[in-house]
Amino acid sequence: MIEQFKQKISESISVKQQLLEDLHLLQSIQKAVDCISEAFKKGHKVLFCGNGGSAADAQHLAAEFSGRFYKDRKALPAEALHCNTSYITAVANDYSYDLIYARMIEGIGNQGDIIIGLSTSGNSRNIIKAFQIAQSLHITTIGLTGLTGGQMKDSSDILLNVPSTNTPRIQESHILIGHIICEFVEQNLF
Repeated sequence: MIEQFKQKISESISVKQQLLEDLHLLQSIQKAVDCISEAFKKGHKVLFCGNGGSAADAQHLAAEFSGRFYKDRKALPAEALHCNTSYITAVANDYSYDLIYARMIEGIGNQGDIIIGLSTSGNSRNIIKAFQIAQSLHITTIGLTGLTGGQMKDSSDILLNVPSTNTPRIQESHILIGHIICEFVEQNLF
């Protein structure tokens, strides 16, 4: 069993090594940091969405902005869109689960805001529909996906596609990338 544990740790290290060597991805992370920093400076908000474990990661990263990361500083306007269960279940029941995020963006999104969608496959229909609405409202879309970017590739203004097809390894890297973004946005602003 210990050897199997080591194998999983090695897999995680391998994906992170690929991140380290992917200049295009690193430049995209820089672009995300700059874009989010600028949005916050102008008083805009950052909205997060995901499904399952990616929803938990989205909520985690939103809390890093609205709470704090390293610095004791003022709260930043960021939230995860799935936290209102009454809203989610009503829209899923009355319309479709595919529209839960799109309708929220339509209701609270404003030009200059940012939406960050986490999907390991890049094919989450509810995030794709949210990104489409966001783009029509001039809201910047940042997709955190796996290797190919899936269908989100076409609707992401900034694509952060982790070089893996293994869901747990992708999710681990999403948190790493998210923490890097939070740290440097915080540094830029404070």
